Amino acid sequence: MTKKALLIGAALGMALAAPALANKADDTLRTAFQKELESADIYFNSAREGVLFARAVWDGLLYRDPATGEYKGNLATEWKWVDDVTLEFKLRQGVSFHNGEPFTADDVVYTVNYVTNPANAVKVPTNVNWMDHAEKIDDYTVRILLKAPFPPAEEYLAGPVVMYPDEYYAKVGPTGMAAAPIGTGPYKAVSVEAGKEYVLERNDAYFDGPRQKAQIAKVVIKTIPDMNTQVAELFNGGLDFLWGVPADQSEKLATMTDRFTVTNAQAMRVGYITMDAAGRVDPEGPMTKLKVRQAINHAIDRKKIVDALLKGSSQVINSACAPIQFGCAQNVTTYDYDPEKAKALLAEAGYPDGFTIDFYAYRDRNLAEALMGYLNAVGIKTNFGYLQYAALRDKRIANEVPISFQTWGSYSLADSSAITGEFFTDGELDDARDPEVVAWAKEASSVNDRAKRLELYEKADKKIADQAYWVPLWTYNVNYVMSNDLAFTPTDDEIIRFFDFSWK
Repeated sequence: MTKKALLIGAALGMALAAPALANKADDTLRTAFQKELESADIYFNSAREGVLFARAVWDGLLYRDPATGEYKGNLATEWKWVDDVTLEFKLRQGVSFHNGEPFTADDVVYTVNYVTNPANAVKVPTNVNWMDHAEKIDDYTVRILLKAPFPPAEEYLAGPVVMYPDEYYAKVGPTGMAAAPIGTGPYKAVSVEAGKEYVLERNDAYFDGPRQKAQIAKVVIKTIPDMNTQVAELFNGGLDFLWGVPADQSEKLATMTDRFTVTNAQAMRVGYITMDAAGRVDPEGPMTKLKVRQAINHAIDRKKIVDALLKGSSQVINSACAPIQFGCAQNVTTYDYDPEKAKALLAEAGYPDGFTIDFYAYRDRNLAEALMGYLNAVGIKTNFGYLQYAALRDKRIANEVPISFQTWGSYSLADSSAITGEFFTDGELDDARDPEVVAWAKEASSVNDRAKRLELYEKADKKIADQAYWVPLWTYNVNYVMSNDLAFTPTDDEIIRFFDFSWK
């Protein structure tokens, strides 16, 4: 019996021995994050956990209804395009931040001008660098001026662009905001212990807007990196809700219908392998050779991994984007599983006996190990580096990662600018640095003509595939497991909205 099976079995044993805690009685939802937040300040975080935390604590000017896709006024009540590069907003009056500061145009101007200033080095520049600056018209009217036309502006203003209190943020900065977050959202952050626990309490003064008021009084989020430990905590009543549960464990939990509800939903997140095609790690390294990159694409049986390990609604992808995203072209070069062809390509590239390389990952260790098994089988011997997300990201930026297994959820933005614009526009995480792809991707993010955008993204996606800059792997699905006392309906954007939870 494997160690993993033993751990699952032990957890099942706990279920029989330990009574469930009455979390419904104390009106507290207990859940867990696998990854430690880089920062509770959303502008200095790029992990999914930070996105979920931010959606509870802060608000954007707009809100996208996950059921209909309709944009609605949130901190803004009205908005209009003055011209192709100017958006004007009428702001909601009577809103206060959690520390009592009133929300006004000053907060919008301060936030936008802070995050768009390159000197402040936000973690995901593409989320904000399409804006130039904001201007105050009066206390409740503001304009955001864009650097160039940016068709998905409303999508971003309903997603990662949230508003901060100007006086508080000017005083405490990112470090202070991470330690004691202040927003206008449906939950207040009352305790932040980085890497340990985050405690949210319902904001009873939350305004009447498109997001419903929180129904559960308190949310406690523990940081528990090991999923087996999370499952054990669920069994003994220490947790009420888990997400991202691997298929084998969720299948076992689904049999315990007297205690748990298991739901599977699609996600915008994709898995991929990125390689040092531009030679930033090693100008003469194997990843700079097209035939090596093609060999790696042919070496991996992606469908077998999906069928055996991911299951659910996951599917193999061939483009470097999520199929649901606008502009994600599907008519690209594909690479079938063919280990003999992979070996032949390696030989043609000058590696008849293969080579040894450092291979990195930050999540889904079982998937990373499966990928390495396929590479090892064709002669690519891998030294595994399994790091925290922030550490791996920093290592990539420092040009120290020749090949890695990564995932990207695009901040749940259904537009190719959130993935192609992040990884193929000559930024810190662009491992290809292809001038043509960079030009096409940048232009696609700055023209309003939908047909032209589709044409440009198609060119970019086709060349990315032709040059095998990535190994697109699969879409993710998410298994959500909750106690039977909870009522919650997952959405396909992988955003857990804590204010949508209630007790049965």
